[in-house]
Amino acid sequence: MATLKDNINTIKGIGAKRSQAFAKLGVVTLYDLLCFFPRRYEDRSVTVPIAETVNGVPVCISAVAADDPRLSRIRRGMELVKFRVFDASGAADITYFNQSWMKNNIQRGEEYIFYGKMEVKGRHRSMTNPVFEKAGTQGDSTGRIMPIYRLCRGLTQKTVLQSVQSGLQSCAGQLPEPVPEEIRERLTLQDVQTAYENIHFPKGFPELYQARKRLVFEELFLLACAMQYRKADRLEKHGPRFEKQEVERFYAALPFSPTGAQRRAVGEALADLASGKAMNRLLQGDVGSGKTLCAAALAWVCAQNGFMTAFMAPTEILADQHCKTLQKLLAPFGIRVEKLTGSMTAREKHQIRSALENREIDLLVGTHALLSENMAYPGLGLVITDEQHRFGVQQRAALEGKSENAHVLVMSATPIPRTLALIIYGDLDVSVLNELPPGRQVVDTFSVDSRYRERLNRFILKQAENGRQVFVVCPAIEDNEEETGISLKSAESYTEELRSSLPVLQIACVHGRMKQKEKDAVMEAFTRGETDVLVSTTVIEVGVDVPNATLMIVENAERFGLAQLHQLRGRVGRGSEKSYCVLVSDAENEEAKARLAVLCKTNDGFQIAEEDLRLRGPGDFFGARQHGLPEMHVADLGADTLTLKTAKQEADTLFEADPHLTQPSHAALRLKLEDMLRTGAITLN
Repeated sequence: MATLKDNINTIKGIGAKRSQAFAKLGVVTLYDLLCFFPRRYEDRSVTVPIAETVNGVPVCISAVAADDPRLSRIRRGMELVKFRVFDASGAADITYFNQSWMKNNIQRGEEYIFYGKMEVKGRHRSMTNPVFEKAGTQGDSTGRIMPIYRLCRGLTQKTVLQSVQSGLQSCAGQLPEPVPEEIRERLTLQDVQTAYENIHFPKGFPELYQARKRLVFEELFLLACAMQYRKADRLEKHGPRFEKQEVERFYAALPFSPTGAQRRAVGEALADLASGKAMNRLLQGDVGSGKTLCAAALAWVCAQNGFMTAFMAPTEILADQHCKTLQKLLAPFGIRVEKLTGSMTAREKHQIRSALENREIDLLVGTHALLSENMAYPGLGLVITDEQHRFGVQQRAALEGKSENAHVLVMSATPIPRTLALIIYGDLDVSVLNELPPGRQVVDTFSVDSRYRERLNRFILKQAENGRQVFVVCPAIEDNEEETGISLKSAESYTEELRSSLPVLQIACVHGRMKQKEKDAVMEAFTRGETDVLVSTTVIEVGVDVPNATLMIVENAERFGLAQLHQLRGRVGRGSEKSYCVLVSDAENEEAKARLAVLCKTNDGFQIAEEDLRLRGPGDFFGARQHGLPEMHVADLGADTLTLKTAKQEADTLFEADPHLTQPSHAALRLKLEDMLRTGAITLN
């Protein structure tokens, strides 16, 4: 008897070529095959009278062949088989391209079930290349709810369907049951075998709904349990105990008073640092909420206790900015802050390594350069990662691995809906900055179309005449990036357009294809106030701090997610002057207009994130799986939020009663979680 771990080539009909094709889809073992769920379904269970069919809508018809199929050769390489069918309501023409054998598969006077997209032109109806079965024999291709799978070259729907069917039969009763029976009974969930059979071969939509309900819950429940499992493991990990914590000395030296939220967040982290357990905390705050000050306070405490801090930022611009800010905050205490980035010379990097070896650096700020194999961190006590979702899991782990027991603080200015955070940050302790520091401006936001271009140019000129600066963000770099039928503003051409319209202003352009030194030079000139307008792509999305910038213009704003637009808006309003954000869009789509209206109504990043999750799903927050978003096979993190909450509640209750999953009824769950963590199926944070 086959087992779930066996290769799929144990199934009849799967040879070397098909195995290779399946492997491209991530299917290697029989268990992989059973977990290869359909991406959608087609309802081929109900037939519709020909006269009631609708143009362009796939449909099943039950019809009699009115004549014998006719084979025509239009030209070399092009053959047509055509015939007419009818039912009590009307008639339709059926055409098959390059399938000459169909001529002998259809018999005049016989009834067949055809499934395909009906084309309606006036009273004339036709189908091209429909699947069909003889009436009374349907069940393989029609007369059922048909699962539709992802394919690649070398595979057909029929091959996948037959393979899954064989896999389910040969591994019957072997599927692991990680959801404890008491939870299944309480939530009326199908058992695992029934759920897998119904997700692949549903007898009807009620069965399909119940199967999906069970599998969505299982997927989210396992993620929530894995976070609990990792958190329990982390709580047993020791970290250096920081005894000296007179953080009020640090606050007293500041030129301003920290907000209550900043004091609370630092206090929560200090409790971790004094516990003797390794801290693993997320500091989540909206744009401009003061996360860097919190990081500085913790680095100060770290230095007071004789340890050093490593601070990793996603870009050189941001690393340089953080370095200058932290030097300003910590220099009065004699704390040495240095920077390490990839663009530094070999000599400069060597000097940094020597200083580290001699314990002459208290805080090292850098980019991925911090991860170099030849970088050692004697006395590393605290690792801080800024905009943590922009780093891959392996990158963060590599920095944390520079010390066996360093405390970890990850920071994010990307507001994440609570429902999504339950999964993304389930194993972290979370501190939230929900106050803006004094002096931060509420940014007035407007949505306009290109008819306002002249007024917008006058507004740009007015800001510059008042000594202020302007950001303009475009979705493309060059004109040739325009998509068919969509006119996108490109950074390079729009820079020239603005220079022509506003010749008295200093206008610069920066984008991701420029060399790092070029980008740095343009950004530094803008930061020093030498440039009035900076036209860019989203390279300025995160972290650039120019307090004198009071206007943010986003072209083709409908091309960006709400969370991203909120990040861009956060580049202005950082000084004492009134600031504005103008979203330019000619989109006529009502959903796009509704999304932009959300930005105009609120500056609350978490409210915006909730709306973005509802409208676009979770992909807007993280572009790829390595950036923290778990890969979902069945669940939809945007649509299944109620199930997510239920799964989290059940996981919390279970681990409260059995934190190490030692009860016999939890053995299968424990084995499943250990397998997921061992194989990297859970790769969050």
